[in-house]
Amino acid sequence: MTNMEATVEIAGSRNESKKNLWALLLTGSALLGYVFWLLLHPVEIVSVHQRNDYSDVLVRNFPLTDKSKINWWLENRDMLKDQYSIPKPASDGFYTVIFWDFGDGYKEEGKYDRRCFDDMKTSKNCIDKNKVFSVENDRDKDILFSVYDGMYRLEKNGKIVKIKRE
Repeated sequence: MTNMEATVEIAGSRNESKKNLWALLLTGSALLGYVFWLLLHPVEIVSVHQRNDYSDVLVRNFPLTDKSKINWWLENRDMLKDQYSIPKPASDGFYTVIFWDFGDGYKEEGKYDRRCFDDMKTSKNCIDKNKVFSVENDRDKDILFSVYDGMYRLEKNGKIVKIKRE
């Protein structure tokens, strides 16, 4: 190989490295932008359905992580109580609030496993079952949070503890 051929080969690999770097930077920037958009996009409460001490809250843009879901509840529970009367405890004090991803909106019941709401007198009164978060209380009146990978308890001292499954 002559010196000229070696120089051309090195220059070619530098150009390839620059292209790869630009592609990586572009992909990283797009991913970072999407993450910021998700984090900064506010939760939208589409609808609330009540039945006794159960509240079904249909949402869009719900937080992604367990911690951010619990923090969202803690930061917004007063607003939920004031605007939507959530939670609505039974006479014994128990309640359950389930947050569902509204997804593609209301659908007919069809053959799929869907959550339907009897308080709507229309054929499109169901959603795909995609539970993103739930809040309830236990016998000790501690608040329990159910998320994708487990349950957490908000203790009287304000500490949030993951409940270990046996």
